Amino acid sequence: MSEVAPRATRRIGHKGADLIAPGNTLASFDAGLDAGVDMIEFDVLSEHADGTGRLLLAHDYREAARRDPIELDEGLAHFASEAYAGVDLDVDLKLPGYEERVAAALRAHGLAERTLISTMEVESLHTLRAAAPEIRLGWSVPRVRRNYLAHPASRPLALAAILWARRALPPRLAKAIRAGEIEAVMAHSSLVTPAFWAAIGDAGGELYVWTVDEAERIAELEAMGVTGIITNDPRLFAPSR
Repeated sequence: MSEVAPRATRRIGHKGADLIAPGNTLASFDAGLDAGVDMIEFDVLSEHADGTGRLLLAHDYREAARRDPIELDEGLAHFASEAYAGVDLDVDLKLPGYEERVAAALRAHGLAERTLISTMEVESLHTLRAAAPEIRLGWSVPRVRRNYLAHPASRPLALAAILWARRALPPRLAKAIRAGEIEAVMAHSSLVTPAFWAAIGDAGGELYVWTVDEAERIAELEAMGVTGIITNDPRLFAPSR
């Protein structure tokens, strides 16, 4: 019997291609497409913290205040064009409260079947599973809003937390996969080891790694066989697969 070739790791542009063009914009999405991505990740935020108002493509309220972000419907119309027919979407929800509105917009544009919705908010995952069972879900870990590894004062504690999370998170994530609550895990690169990936894969889940902007680390993760790698610069992927 011949061996089945391993599936190529999916190449995912963070906010489109944030290091080529400003993220969460049509220009950034087009830059990711030109760089040959398989999937584009982008952020959706409601205009108001209670989940009401316009749905904006922005990572946080500070980013939304600095520029005039496009609305979700405009972004989805762009992705529904023929040019993006072979590209999947990772819609990252920043806060709870507007999950069903996002699912409805994806359905209206005919994009639900090729979308993965990811979030750090467990509440949102439960809401989406009940309201939109046809949409695949990814649980983002760890639940942090800042890169504590980047600050000398917080780095030692952050490193200790990473060692703890590498052991504590996989059983919880694998349980959620086996229970049908999620299909995928979106993990920060610092968490991902062969053992972490094995726990997710053995449970039948997918593993997407964020946000990797070093070619050497991208090559390591591709060799490990993770499902996908999210980067700000898709040009870092090797030219041949």
